[in-house]
Amino acid sequence: MSDVVVTRFAPSPTGYLHLGHAYSALFAERAAREAGGRFILRIEDIDRGRCRPAFDAAIVEDLAWLGLRWEQPVRRQSEHMDDYATALDALRGRGLLYPCFCTRKDIAAEIAAAGHAPHGPDGPLYPGTCRTMAADERQDRVDAGHPFALRLDVEKATAGAGDLIWHDRDAGPVAARPEMFGDVVLARKDTPSSYHLAVTMDDHLQGITLVTRGQDLFHATHVHRLLQALLGLRVPAYHHHGLITDEAGTRLAKRDRAATLRALREAGHGAAEIRDRAWMAGGKTGGASLSR
Repeated sequence: MSDVVVTRFAPSPTGYLHLGHAYSALFAERAAREAGGRFILRIEDIDRGRCRPAFDAAIVEDLAWLGLRWEQPVRRQSEHMDDYATALDALRGRGLLYPCFCTRKDIAAEIAAAGHAPHGPDGPLYPGTCRTMAADERQDRVDAGHPFALRLDVEKATAGAGDLIWHDRDAGPVAARPEMFGDVVLARKDTPSSYHLAVTMDDHLQGITLVTRGQDLFHATHVHRLLQALLGLRVPAYHHHGLITDEAGTRLAKRDRAATLRALREAGHGAAEIRDRAWMAGGKTGGASLSR
C-alpha cells in the first residue's frame, strides 16, 4: 500500500456551499498538500430527490473560485451504483441484510407502544420489528411489491467482525461501537445506497488514506469501520475537525443563504478574503490543526 496521503472533499449537491464547506475543503486540500499527497473532489449525489445538477455545477465553480484544484475525473456516486450493489450482494450473501417494511410512522408507533426506546446519535433506535419476520412472509411482501429498506443486522454483523479499532488524529485509537446506531439502513427503493455504504466504498475505491470531515460525522465512523471489516476494505486514518457556527453559535447550514459562498462573492468579497475568513472561523472551533 502506498504511503502517499490522499484526502477528499465530498459534498452533496443539495444546495450552495457555505463558509463551513469552504473550511472543510481547504482543510482537506491542505492536509494533502503539506504531505505532498493528492486531493480529490467527490460529488455525493445518491439522494435523487434532493440533488440538483445546478448545485453540482455551483460546487465546482465555487471551489475553483476559492483557488482549489483537484484530480480529474470527479467521481459522482450516481454513476457508480453497481459498486454499491456489489457490496450489498456480498452482505446479503452472508445473511447480514434483511428487508424492513416499516414506515417512519410504523416505527414511531412501535416505539410509543413499548413506552421507551434506546437512543443513538440519530435519535431512537429502530426496534427491530422486521428482523425476526419469517422468510416466507418477507418473500411474499417483496413479491407483492411492498416498498422496503435493506437494514444491516448489526448484532449478527458485529459478532462476526470481532473487536474493531479506528484511529482519529485528535481522539487517538477509538473502539468501534456500531451498535449505537442499531440496524442501520443501507439501501432503499428510491435510494439504492445509503450514505454509510456509499462513502465507505468510495473511500476504499479511491484510495483515500486520510478522511477529514466535520465533527458531526465522528459517530458515523463507528458504522463505517464495521462495513470496512465486513467487506474487506482498507481502513483510512480520520481527522474530524470542528464546525463553523454563526454569531448565535448555530452550525451553518445550506438554508442560511447569506452565508453561502455565492452570496458572499456577489456581495463583493474576494476569494483570498473568504479563505482567510474560513481559516479564522475554523481556528476558533479548534479544528485547524493537522498535527498527528
